[in-house]
Amino acid sequence: MNYKQLGHDIIALCGGKANIIRLTHCATRLRLEFSDRSQVQDKAIEQLPGVIGVVESGGQFQIVIGNQVQQTYRTMLDAGSGTAGAKPVASASKGGVFSQIISVISTTFTPVIPAITGAGMIKALLAILKLSGLITAASTTYQLLDTIADAAFFFLPVLLAYGAAIKFSCNPILAMTIAGALLHPNLAQMLAKGGEITFIGIDVRLADYAGSVLPIIFTVWIMSWVERFAERVSPSMITFFTKPMIVLLVTAPLALVAIGPFGILLNDLVATGAAAIDGRASWLIPMLMGGLQPFLVITGTAWAMTPIATMQLSRQGFETINGPGMLASNIAQGAATLCVALKTKNKDLKQLASSAGFTALLGITEPSLYGVTLKLKRPLIAAMIGGGCAGIYAGLSGVVRYAFVSPGLAALPAFIGENPMNIVHALITCLIAIVVTFALTWVLGFDDPQPVADAPQQDAAETARQGEATRAAQAAGVTAAQAAGVNGLASQPVNASVMGTVQARATCASVQSLPDSGEVATLATASCSSAVQTPQANALRSETLLSPLSGRVLPLSAVPDDVFSLGLLGQGVAIEPDRGVLVSPVAGEVMTFLPSKHAVGIKSDGGAEVLIHIGIDTVNLNGEHFTSSLQVGDRVSVGEVLVTFDIAAIAAAGYPLITPVLVVNSEDYQSVTAVTAVTASGQVETGAALLALSARSGEKTA
Repeated sequence: MNYKQLGHDIIALCGGKANIIRLTHCATRLRLEFSDRSQVQDKAIEQLPGVIGVVESGGQFQIVIGNQVQQTYRTMLDAGSGTAGAKPVASASKGGVFSQIISVISTTFTPVIPAITGAGMIKALLAILKLSGLITAASTTYQLLDTIADAAFFFLPVLLAYGAAIKFSCNPILAMTIAGALLHPNLAQMLAKGGEITFIGIDVRLADYAGSVLPIIFTVWIMSWVERFAERVSPSMITFFTKPMIVLLVTAPLALVAIGPFGILLNDLVATGAAAIDGRASWLIPMLMGGLQPFLVITGTAWAMTPIATMQLSRQGFETINGPGMLASNIAQGAATLCVALKTKNKDLKQLASSAGFTALLGITEPSLYGVTLKLKRPLIAAMIGGGCAGIYAGLSGVVRYAFVSPGLAALPAFIGENPMNIVHALITCLIAIVVTFALTWVLGFDDPQPVADAPQQDAAETARQGEATRAAQAAGVTAAQAAGVNGLASQPVNASVMGTVQARATCASVQSLPDSGEVATLATASCSSAVQTPQANALRSETLLSPLSGRVLPLSAVPDDVFSLGLLGQGVAIEPDRGVLVSPVAGEVMTFLPSKHAVGIKSDGGAEVLIHIGIDTVNLNGEHFTSSLQVGDRVSVGEVLVTFDIAAIAAAGYPLITPVLVVNSEDYQSVTAVTAVTASGQVETGAALLALSARSGEKTA
């Protein structure tokens, strides 16, 4: 699956990068906010290959992708999404107060999760080393590692200030500076000395803000208004100096005098309430979290308890709000999904459920929830009951979580701490969740989706090859329509058997809707017009492809891009060129030539569909350092110059020059092999024999 291309497809279906005003991600999903919500094509996004589901809650549009979400996020970020800074149009719905609160919490905490997760796992590692006797608390190694782990929690207000500034659209550095002021050692010394502290005659109630959550969120919210005020009153000639001065001079004292103490009071009230519930009914919160966690995830309200859990961790060193119940729920989701995998007769569902179930057991449940249990319903009910039962045991036995990680089998070290029985009770919680949920899922059953009737073996292989080639070409900077051109698909279908007819049409529509598509849209129209037709096999001839370049010959496995190295686009070899001249390896017709001039697709007179891709990621050069007058539809002869390129300039720009030379329709041939002389020497000259294509029995020989 090409998650980079998925990012570009999502941008197009979200109304373009200018429409995405905020973009973040968590472990499995993208979280977006838009300037104009009406431009977003929900259904088309949900049908994209690689998208598990679409959820709108907590004031955010969420696209569930799974464990590879970061690849898609980086692609969208590099394209400029989420940085437009546009204001929402008047018609955009802000949602209710509760939705806005959840949105603030999720946006604020999302950038912080890696830091507190890593710190939490170091804490868990230290606990294991200490229990095993490999290290003592008195050793300096232990103390240094403990300091590293504590840093994320001690400076938590600084980390949260960044996320809050992103949410409230104000300067993150100024927000972090104010958080630093709340944690300054001078305040700790003044607090330790005691006595009266005033600011311009106003009493200041100092507090320990290390590890606090609410004070800095409130402070950054107020700062966002102060910053707008500073922009209005500052003369344009000196705004660079006056704006930050006004922000710090107004917001920091406000934080120390009023906002911070108010936030600490709320912190204490929330902590007291959580402790009271835990003292009187220790089973209640884990039971509710264990049973209702899937509902909280679906509605986007799972973040609601995060500030409380974080406060407990930073103050007590453990938490009881999220971890125990989430452990029960996540394991139950995994058990329900694996039961589905074992029981279903549908091969596609079995494969999906096996993968998603294992992932859920490790602590990531979205693929399981959106891909399996929510769609089948009864397994979700079984998971909620099983999670609730396991949560009751976790609460009664006093299970706590010592580190901020997504609970699952992979994160069980987070339940190792001073109480050696805590990990034992955590394991029993997992066992209860698995047994109860698996049994209930098996008994309740589910409506097993009927498998789609298999197409004839040869046609299925052909369409599968085309689908892989189309998706793989996109990773090389080729859009879906251009990939169609490379494959000679102007008269052949996009892979309907793999993507599904609806998805094929949705993908084609998304390509055609891209701005400034030009030739791409034309190719897309030609390709999609036959998207559900049966491909017509062409008579192929055995032939030998000549080398389009001079240089060192390498196997495809040496190409630093999985699209080529895994052979997704077809068989062939790679060449590290020593001269910047590309010639045609065959006589035939140019099927595809990208505006960036870095890739050429030719269909030979013998039927071979050849793709030559100069360098890796060179599409980003937008044609710079490449020269060519080639046009799609041109007839070319063997040895005719196609493209010239500046090797030194491309290398200086940081792009690898290794060039895959591929036969895209390799599966139509008996074999595609490198010529022995080339393989032995490792060098090839332009025009020398490079690849031998052997036609299947009964076909012609050139």
